[in-house]
Amino acid sequence: MTLLNQLLPWQQLQWEHLCSYIAQQRIPQALLITGNKGLGKQQLAHQFAVALLCAAPQANGTACGRCSSCLLVNAETHPDFIRVQPEEPGKGIGIGQIRSLISRLTLKPQFETQRIVIVNPADKMNNAAANAFLKCLEEPTERTSIILITEKPAKLSATITSRCQKLAVVKPDKEVAVNWLAEIMQCDAAANKDLRSNICLAQGAPLLALEYANDQILSLRNECLDAWMAIAQQLKSPVIIAENWHKLPASPLMFWMTSWVIDLIRCFYPVQAADLYNPDLYAQLQKLSGRLELKALYKLYDLLLSDRQRLDTQINKQLLFEEILIQWYELNRSK
Repeated sequence: MTLLNQLLPWQQLQWEHLCSYIAQQRIPQALLITGNKGLGKQQLAHQFAVALLCAAPQANGTACGRCSSCLLVNAETHPDFIRVQPEEPGKGIGIGQIRSLISRLTLKPQFETQRIVIVNPADKMNNAAANAFLKCLEEPTERTSIILITEKPAKLSATITSRCQKLAVVKPDKEVAVNWLAEIMQCDAAANKDLRSNICLAQGAPLLALEYANDQILSLRNECLDAWMAIAQQLKSPVIIAENWHKLPASPLMFWMTSWVIDLIRCFYPVQAADLYNPDLYAQLQKLSGRLELKALYKLYDLLLSDRQRLDTQINKQLLFEEILIQWYELNRSK
């Protein structure tokens, strides 16, 4: 069974909420599922969709997996299960895709249950597509439910969000995340120190932590930290490091740098390792903070926040990293 076909343990409350819609026969015409990356929004939406399509749901509300509808879903050939997503990685959802959806929705569902449309990620609709999509919400068709998924709800227009029922997926308790990840990876949670570090690195999102573990992202983070520290010690050039870093995934790298600076600021005050974004780096960051200036760290933090907002633009990533790393170099040189 794939993760997509599982009801994840930290989603029980949200699942009960969705089941109440079915029990009360109040299926939302539009449902907006939000939450950070790696919390299983797509899995939850999929579970709800197949339960609505299933001819004989189980006692806990999940699909039976055996009826003709479930078999069609598993074969990805169900005519009443429509997915709208970017046609290529990194691309948006265009108006042509939405027009095609509107055309399909003019026809009646082929089965007697619901017709389900999943738009993921909904924030990838460009302006023209979003405006056209409003027609789906303003003129709902027979037995059709639209599920929108996003980790950036602020990027959706107010006219879209106001027409949706809303469901937020929140991160689980840390021990729940650790135990789940240990079970999936078939390892001992107590013995595997990297497991907890991956959870922290993923900001408590279990699926993202699993992705990090599989891709050895923790090792990459540590390599970047070594370079960051080498710049602080005046051992490496920020320009050379920026040239190397622009080839790496920018978003996680920007988050790592931001989290290091936040933790350095926190280390100016009485703080425990558990209170940091990077508890595994507590001793290292505590020592470094002792020779830095708080005001200068806040200035660097402001720059990082500003630059994180510019990542989705056409900005030159190498120049962006140069600006950050040179300021980090100068901050340490003054001491």
